[in-house]
Amino acid sequence: MDKRKYGALAFGAMLVASACSSGGGASPAASESAGGGASPAASESAAPASKGTLKIGITLPISGGAAADGVPTLKGAQLAIDAANAAGGVGGYQIEMVPLDHAVNGKYNESQGAADLQVFVATPEVVGVVGPYNSAVAKVQIPIGNQAGLLQCSPANTVEGLTKPEFGALDYRKYFPEKINYIRVAATDDIQGPAMATYAFDTLGLKKMLVVDDVTTFGKGIADNFQKKFEELGGTVTDRVGADKDTVDFNDIITAAKTKNPDGVYYGGVVTSGAGLLLKQLRQQGLTIPFTGGDGIKNGSGKDKGALIQIAGAEAAKNSFATLAAIGDFPARGQFEKDYAEHFKADAEFNTAGAYSGPGNACAVIILKSLEEFLKANPDADPAAIREGVRAWATDTSHKFETVLGTETFDENGDTKQPYISFYTVDPALKDGLGDWVYKEQINFTKP
Repeated sequence: MDKRKYGALAFGAMLVASACSSGGGASPAASESAGGGASPAASESAAPASKGTLKIGITLPISGGAAADGVPTLKGAQLAIDAANAAGGVGGYQIEMVPLDHAVNGKYNESQGAADLQVFVATPEVVGVVGPYNSAVAKVQIPIGNQAGLLQCSPANTVEGLTKPEFGALDYRKYFPEKINYIRVAATDDIQGPAMATYAFDTLGLKKMLVVDDVTTFGKGIADNFQKKFEELGGTVTDRVGADKDTVDFNDIITAAKTKNPDGVYYGGVVTSGAGLLLKQLRQQGLTIPFTGGDGIKNGSGKDKGALIQIAGAEAAKNSFATLAAIGDFPARGQFEKDYAEHFKADAEFNTAGAYSGPGNACAVIILKSLEEFLKANPDADPAAIREGVRAWATDTSHKFETVLGTETFDENGDTKQPYISFYTVDPALKDGLGDWVYKEQINFTKP
């Protein structure tokens, strides 16, 4: 596989507004050919680093069909890294961003994800990692990071069992159960699945749903949570079908489901598992009923190769609804999207912020802030001490992080204390008639 190391694309803003001062970033391919490094404007304005280089790893699926998920998330993190380098680095160090691609044949791959995290663990200069995107990859990465004491911040993982002990999280941090190394800014599926069930039942007025999942950790789990809540509300699941992530023909499932007259469909899974093909084939069989799902189906506009809307077509994607397991309408959203577009305006693809670009930026900022604070008190620490210091600072429940998403804090399990779920629908008229997702509303599920 082509494991693209996007070099030192340099890392982003403590203050998002400063990101645009780094003067744009090269596309992943361009950065690779250029050998990495900060963008030209960043290099010109940055003070020389006196202590050398530290690294932030990025573990995402960033090739093939998975690029629509991973690349915009990566670029969100890049904004933060570029801006920090433009401001002179952190504690005397320049920061190198080292992305590794764990997509194989266009789909996320757990074994490759494990191998990539081992690379980061074995690289002393890596002080923290942004990612992964998919919960199945997190399951194999968290134990590796826990044993090594390497901090990970996921912008997008949602399976509740990754962090919450009552759902089996201690199995993933068995080496040091009380030493949290994994944090996330995304809400969990025990919130996300029920949120869409309530939205479908109460807001969309759906009462009979066909539920399909991709038989993965994430897909089956979120579909289970959706079904449980939907039935509690009084809804009926007419069929519950598992279609594994290599499925390309859903016609038999659709034909059988039509006999029971569902008034909506819920898909638990990701686009690379077939969500776009399912939607396309539903419309081809004449079912124009609402198509709903979790954040796995919201992965770009009709202009983005591999996005659900691009695969299904704008008209087919009309009447689709998705949740995002993060705050969608954050106060700095307009400025962030403007900065992102300016920074990546030279890129042929993915020059518009994606669903998890903001959370990716937030994760990078959290790692950078933790590094900054540790180095203030320990300016001469060696790489091993820095790595542990970053982990300990980031996971301290008393610490707060000012990010593009707002103030982030983490609980004793590493979960965000601000679990938002946002709702989106497709407008087929956007992007010159190719279609795009439109924000509708959001709910904060913080417990009183």
